[in-house]
Amino acid sequence: MESEWFREGIRYALRASIYTTDTGKAEPPGRDPRLRKLIEKIRFSRKFILTYHIVILGFVAVLSTAHWTAKAIRWRRKRLSRLQIIKNEDEYDGDAETIKPVPIASSTENIKLVYSPGSSTVEGTEIPPRKDIDENETTPLLNSSINHQPQKSLLSTVRALLIYQPRPTPVVNRLLPSNGTSVVILVFLSLNVFYIFYDIGINVVDFVVLADRLGLVFSANIPILYLLAAKNQPLKFLTGRSYESLNIFHRRLGELLCMEGFFHSAGFLVVWYVILRPSGFGLLHFLLQRRNLIGTGMLLAYELLYFTSLGSFRQRWYELFLGFHVVFQVLALLGLYFHHHTGRPYALAALVIFVVDRIVHRLSMKTMTVDAQTKILEDEDTVKISSAIILRPKFGLFGLFGKSLSGGWQATDHIFVTVPSLSRKHILQAHPFTIASAAPNPGDEVARMDLIIRAQDGFSRDLLNAARLHKTLKMLIDGPYGSSHAREMLEDSDLALVVAGGSGIAVSWPLIRHLLDISRSSDTEIATTSSLRRQKIILIWVIHETAHLSWLGREALAKAELMGAEIIIPRATEEIGRPDLRGMIRGLVDLHAGSRGKRTSVVASGPDGMGRLVRNTCAGLVRDGRDVGVAIEKFGW
Repeated sequence: MESEWFREGIRYALRASIYTTDTGKAEPPGRDPRLRKLIEKIRFSRKFILTYHIVILGFVAVLSTAHWTAKAIRWRRKRLSRLQIIKNEDEYDGDAETIKPVPIASSTENIKLVYSPGSSTVEGTEIPPRKDIDENETTPLLNSSINHQPQKSLLSTVRALLIYQPRPTPVVNRLLPSNGTSVVILVFLSLNVFYIFYDIGINVVDFVVLADRLGLVFSANIPILYLLAAKNQPLKFLTGRSYESLNIFHRRLGELLCMEGFFHSAGFLVVWYVILRPSGFGLLHFLLQRRNLIGTGMLLAYELLYFTSLGSFRQRWYELFLGFHVVFQVLALLGLYFHHHTGRPYALAALVIFVVDRIVHRLSMKTMTVDAQTKILEDEDTVKISSAIILRPKFGLFGLFGKSLSGGWQATDHIFVTVPSLSRKHILQAHPFTIASAAPNPGDEVARMDLIIRAQDGFSRDLLNAARLHKTLKMLIDGPYGSSHAREMLEDSDLALVVAGGSGIAVSWPLIRHLLDISRSSDTEIATTSSLRRQKIILIWVIHETAHLSWLGREALAKAELMGAEIIIPRATEEIGRPDLRGMIRGLVDLHAGSRGKRTSVVASGPDGMGRLVRNTCAGLVRDGRDVGVAIEKFGW
């Protein structure tokens, strides 16, 4: 029978695992050469896929080396700068001019509203070409920095190109990441394409091998998918990137897995049509084979997992997204284990990653229950959750796995909140929110933790309704989680520019307070190099309506100005439309970091459109030769 060689090859493939090797036995004479070729290629594929994770580990090793080298250089630079500053102070003690902050009115009603030249309505003034606070009456009116303007270069052009974020895709209006992130994703995609198509020709045997190879690469990617989704993952320690910043790679890998699983199934359907169907092997008989039936169920689970993970679905039905994510992942993992021997090691590895993540989560003791006070803010659509946290620096397993909220938190950290009293459906749901209050300082015994939650649908709306009835709620808190990337970038800059849009202030405000706290520190081991050389700190907060000022309060904003920050709050967008953020950012960089050698760091948090505008404005500055770094803290999930 024409298809007999194929059936025997499939039987061999079903027995072969990634550990199957050549037995050295000679093939019986008279066997179809296509069978011998198929078996050889299946054996090769089983060995070849073992190198896939070696390549991935090599890439992670390169990133880890770069990360820790940069940290070592940063520490050494800070140390040398501190020593130089201390030496200069010792040499000129008593002669150095005392630097005083710009006098600012202490009235809480005088929050400064600065507008860009492009605004339709102007209150106050445009950003003036005034002197820096470091200058005095002896400083020339024409700044000498005009002779040291930054210069364009090939490196700055390439850097700007990587920072730039393209427009959303037409029709579906899907947001695209920065070009740099897209390059990393394309490199990973190219690696998968290489492992799928390597040594694959155009003939029937190689088409069978191709369908099999798609399943192998699919299986090999499963542990990576789970690793990128884990909260307590080693990648944060190795590369400095926390799980939320790696979430985009988790989503893109999930999409790739759906494609690989689909083409794996489609490939074997084509094989059935070409080879098995002519010999009378019916489609229903083919699909009802135990392994094929399990594979079909697994494919369906992953495809449903993909569609319920789309941004439009997550934003509208977040609770359903969480539930489906758990159920479909469990079904898909079970399907992978029972579908084929080759997938079992990868299914077990994914399970180990999940279990270890949960064990580490328990050992780190990041979960605690607090009594929180609720307050409905002026806009009547936002609730402020506040709780006093007693600080007890207590680290899980001697600090190896991090700390709980009672050990403090850092600016931009977020927590997962569960409020069982809202309803039964919320008992097992954990929702992420950024801590909107300042991080506690060393030595503090009690810290105030604030959450600013703007009601949408589902959990946040139920929470707002509950706050109308109850002044106190019992919450289960998991965290904190977060990355130090944005914080360290701002610390190392001459101009720290933080841009917030709407509720993005929950990310931006703790950063401003952090920079102000370290700039006032007299301890040279705590204060950063840039703060010792008088860092300029600026907050731009774009609000939709004036009532949103109550989220922080005019008193808190005025206090930040008294501490040295410059607060820029354009009039509400519902009154005059969107401000000219591009012009404002360029003007501030020209004013405070226009000369060569001065570094600007920009951190933005807000709507996607605002984040793209800020990122591309910074890309333009980098292209012009400016030393500008940018980080977008996305608060959507």
